[in-house]
Amino acid sequence: MQIETPLFSYPKYWAECYGIAPFLPMSREEMDQLGWDSCDIIIVCGDAYVDHPSFGMAVIGRLLESQGFRVGIIAQPDWTSKDAFQKLGKPNLFFAVSAGNMDSMINRYTSDLKIRHDDAYTPNNEGGKRPDRAVTVYSQRCREAYKGVPIVIGGIEASLRRIAQYDYWSNKVKRSVLLDSKADILLYGNAERAISEIALRISRGEHPKDMTNIRGTACLVKQLPENWEQKDSSRIDKPGKIEAHTNPYIDTSAASENNSCDSKKSTKNEDAEVDVIRFLPIKGNKEEYILLPSFEKVTKDPVLYAHTSRVLHLETNPANALTIVQPHDNRYVWVNPPPIPLSTNELDGVFEQNYQRVPHPAYGDAKIPAYDMIRFSVNIMRGCFGGCSFCSITEHEGRVIQSRSEDSIIREIEKIRDTTPGFTGTISDLGGPTANMYELNCKSEEIHKSCRRLSCVYPSICKNLITDHSPTTQLYRRARALPGIKRIFVASGLRYDLAVEDPEYVKELITHHVGGYLKIAPEHTEGGPLSKMMKPGMETYHRFKALFEKFSLEAGKKQFLIPYFISAHPGTRDEDMMNLALWLKENSYRADQVQNFYPSPMASATAMYYSERDPLHRVGYKTDKVSIPRGAKQRRLHKAFLRYHDPDNWPLLRETLKSMGKSHLIGYGKKHLVPPTQPVRPTRNIKKAGAPSKIRKGNIQTQHTGLPPRKR
Repeated sequence: MQIETPLFSYPKYWAECYGIAPFLPMSREEMDQLGWDSCDIIIVCGDAYVDHPSFGMAVIGRLLESQGFRVGIIAQPDWTSKDAFQKLGKPNLFFAVSAGNMDSMINRYTSDLKIRHDDAYTPNNEGGKRPDRAVTVYSQRCREAYKGVPIVIGGIEASLRRIAQYDYWSNKVKRSVLLDSKADILLYGNAERAISEIALRISRGEHPKDMTNIRGTACLVKQLPENWEQKDSSRIDKPGKIEAHTNPYIDTSAASENNSCDSKKSTKNEDAEVDVIRFLPIKGNKEEYILLPSFEKVTKDPVLYAHTSRVLHLETNPANALTIVQPHDNRYVWVNPPPIPLSTNELDGVFEQNYQRVPHPAYGDAKIPAYDMIRFSVNIMRGCFGGCSFCSITEHEGRVIQSRSEDSIIREIEKIRDTTPGFTGTISDLGGPTANMYELNCKSEEIHKSCRRLSCVYPSICKNLITDHSPTTQLYRRARALPGIKRIFVASGLRYDLAVEDPEYVKELITHHVGGYLKIAPEHTEGGPLSKMMKPGMETYHRFKALFEKFSLEAGKKQFLIPYFISAHPGTRDEDMMNLALWLKENSYRADQVQNFYPSPMASATAMYYSERDPLHRVGYKTDKVSIPRGAKQRRLHKAFLRYHDPDNWPLLRETLKSMGKSHLIGYGKKHLVPPTQPVRPTRNIKKAGAPSKIRKGNIQTQHTGLPPRKR
């Protein structure tokens, strides 16, 4: 893998003489107290400023501060004018703009497109404190405030909109956010390397528009380089010889046995007849890029959109990804390969900056729910190789697991214990995007360099993947043995198909780190939707459930497994949801909260939703279409199946079961899904004129509740 400049080896900017700020300043008064006449970099963000390593603005701000820059924060500014963007003055180098830890549209709207009236990243959970499409709006206001100041955009909203993407809220394909925001450069993924490089080069007089060679960035170019080799993938079918490429789902263990990763070895590939380019690893210093279908084409052709999504997701391994290019009008969006993952020492350095671990004092006693949730938690790793098609983690953080050292994690726990207000001895979470992927990576660097799998665990766990959880188990044991630490919970999502490969880890987890309930996400019970989600079948779930019950019993604890499911996911038919509901009832599960599929930008499942094609497999105009639950009524129906026990859903379910020819599921028995009658809401007797004055206490009218009649 390419060697990058070590993250903390960049020469310090001259302003390092000002030292470390208690909090990055949010006002001129704070700047005066620090002795600053100006800021070198100003971060504009849609979240409240919490100086904690779980908040992106704090991570980037403290990193840049460690490199000598004076960094100011403009958090949740009033976007209706430029005034709020001038409160810290003109930055000497650039504005860094982010929507925050969440995409602003997902933060503002539910999956049913209803407005949320709360915002966990805002003081007192107040909604409406950030604009829709915050990256674009903030960038425009920065430009109005100070013309000519470079604008760098990043964070998850920019990351997921780096090329043309389907926009669920407007129901159309939108162009790259680079064009709408008029930013100079876009950073995607975890951006520590890229922002450090950009800050140094801007400080030396270079403009970010000229920085076309930084990993993890995207920019606009007017013409393509003539000395680069172009891999044309702008169409699905192309006359002439088609060179086969490596199947992303092929078992690469053969490479390990032969100690070879020659991607030219012949392998059966179901996709060869469709994909018209050979996705070769980078050869030496040879420069290559892949030409995607243009924005104009994918807007008019959903099948081309699915093809584009497939190409994008195949170019996510930093060890072999190529630059991808997408034409937009008369310009090109140039997307460099993903950033080289941080080493353990570098990641330790990022998490051990001078964080105060509390919100900025300007918020006073206001509660920020997102902070309250994570203030006693510790992030131990980054990335996720699960590749779930509906999830944006891999598009943003990547598939390569980046783990902190055990010593660094222990130091953070001790810091929480010794300095965080309100700590009572319980660490609320020791995890990350997926709790049990700590230090799990490919067995061989050589195999990893040639791997193009979209998931290391689907359709089965790769033989080259390390599944030994002993580093995590050792970490848990060391952490809970610390003086002053009473309990350590694991609240992050758990990949149970990995966990069952190491029963010792499962025993440690269930015996010591479950607070009565453990949430896992099988997502569905039926093969159709599971294959589109890239999730394992229920057999693995039952294996984990057996271990959970066994070790809970041995520990003498009454604990419960809480499975999570998604409704209305692409590939889901009404029959699939009915079968899931029957499984839930058979297993006595009643879901209080359910999640309808939310088409987030750039996810593979979103490409399915828009195109009705499956980009996880070969894409063509004649390939079978994917079943898509569309429209408010069908999405409401699928959600109703998950909440089969709610009487409000019974009329819709009865109507649907009858239309499906499943009337035998309507009744009062254990194998029936819903009762044939609707309950009458209990009402109190109201005294009428001339009626006896005495009313028996608690005399509530009770009629049929939809349950079987009681035997008398």
